[in-house]
Amino acid sequence: MPSNELLEDAAGALLPLAEGPPDFAIVLGSGLGALADELGEARSVDYARVPGMPSPGVAGHSGRFVLGRLEGKRVVAMQGRVHLYEGHSPQTVVLGVRLMLKLGAPRVLLTNAAGGISPQLCPGDLMLIEDQINLTGRNCLEGPNDEALGPRFPDMTEVYDASLRALARHCAQRAGRPLKSGVYAGLLGPNYETPAEIRMLATLGADAVGMSTVLEAIATRHMGAKCLGISCITNMAAGISNNRLDHREVEATAQQAHARFSQLLRAIIREA
Repeated sequence: MPSNELLEDAAGALLPLAEGPPDFAIVLGSGLGALADELGEARSVDYARVPGMPSPGVAGHSGRFVLGRLEGKRVVAMQGRVHLYEGHSPQTVVLGVRLMLKLGAPRVLLTNAAGGISPQLCPGDLMLIEDQINLTGRNCLEGPNDEALGPRFPDMTEVYDASLRALARHCAQRAGRPLKSGVYAGLLGPNYETPAEIRMLATLGADAVGMSTVLEAIATRHMGAKCLGISCITNMAAGISNNRLDHREVEATAQQAHARFSQLLRAIIREA
């Protein structure tokens, strides 16, 4: 786990771009990065210019921090993320989230593209994450704990903040937009799951599956910030439909859902 001192050094690359503590930190997943382009008074820095921060190697992840304003609030956004399957350590995977929290953001909004498991989900749906299952086999809290960042044994009874989830449902209802909800399972990847693995996940109670987010949520709660998660269902998981899975389809479906996704996130940020 990076020490508080190391995080402060890395955050120094972002501080000159900040007008003050952000009201919201956002992680934008596969195909969802266009929201960062909507920030007013935007300033950006590539991950490569932030000490210790690796650049993403996956299509649909631009690899930069963007700071600006959205709906009158100060926002810092990660336009893309890195993943465990790229060979990064769990601590490196969550470094971006920890840096945004070091800027003073009290709330983190995690987004991702996910495969649907529940029969109630369809490609293009937005799913509010109610809870998560970490099946990556790794944890970003491995190793010595820095008490300046958070406790050795953080409580995970409510990973995703109940008040933010209620606000998301309210915003979706007021806009007349359906917002599904469910449990997100995070796996290591990079291969898509087998039909047998999807049946296992369904038995475990997962409604959607992906290769990110779960470690970021743990890091967020470890540092005492509130967490909200929204998945864009970009495909049905293996064995549920006859379609072969392809990352290009994931990106295309996420991009098609951008208008609804942007409208919901803007409303949440405005009302929070």
